[in-house]
Amino acid sequence: MILLSFDTEEFDVPREHGVDFPLDEAMKVSVYGTNRILDCLKNNGVKATFFCTSNFAENAPEVMRRIMDEGHEVAAHGCDHWRPQASDVSRSKEILERLTGRTIQGYRQPRMFPVSDTELERMGYVYNSSLNPAFIPGRYMHLSEPRTCFMTGKLLQIPASVTPWIRFPLFWLSCHNLPMWLYQLLVNRVLKHDGYFVTYFHPWEFYPLGEHPEFKMPFIIRNHSGKGMEERLDRLIRKLKEKGYAFMTYSEFAQIKLAELNKPDEK
Repeated sequence: MILLSFDTEEFDVPREHGVDFPLDEAMKVSVYGTNRILDCLKNNGVKATFFCTSNFAENAPEVMRRIMDEGHEVAAHGCDHWRPQASDVSRSKEILERLTGRTIQGYRQPRMFPVSDTELERMGYVYNSSLNPAFIPGRYMHLSEPRTCFMTGKLLQIPASVTPWIRFPLFWLSCHNLPMWLYQLLVNRVLKHDGYFVTYFHPWEFYPLGEHPEFKMPFIIRNHSGKGMEERLDRLIRKLKEKGYAFMTYSEFAQIKLAELNKPDEK
């Protein structure tokens, strides 16, 4: 089972590097990238989950409609990606449900930072995908956390996939910078070990960041951005389809996992 996801947010990375970047410009970058992602998914006939900030959803109604019309899941990713607040757990769900007319089942905290599972459960979320169980200096230190799905109360936790034993992360930066043969080899290892693969990207990765030095983006983010990431995502999907793996949304996966976990023991 393959769980592709995209953190569909306003492009605020330049602000991390001291660049003043207004919302309208941030939205142009993310809208462009989201459409490139949707083109790739449509060409390959696969479904994915889009974790959307309410900022993005309110400012890109046409793209939101395309996400839904093409069969993808909308999940919550807070409100303002640059300034996450504790209240975003409830506010983002309420705003997205009003805008989409759908029940929002999943949540991912901006930048995969900690979030209250108690509040997520109170708001009726089915799953939380806010954990990257790896050690990434300056960002994550989660080597003691489970590396595969687990429950906290009634909430299913869906961590991003990392390799067994050494917990090498297989998220967006890895796909940017590893040779694709190596990235795919590691993905196959996770699939053989776990039976499923969970990863995430961002729309702005599919924008030609290398053509914009004013963004002051580090090389590891610029590397293979734009058309290069379109080609890499397409190649990854095609290789996984060739092996017969099923692509599904996080909510579909959650239904399967919850049914397995709630199945009574046979004696």
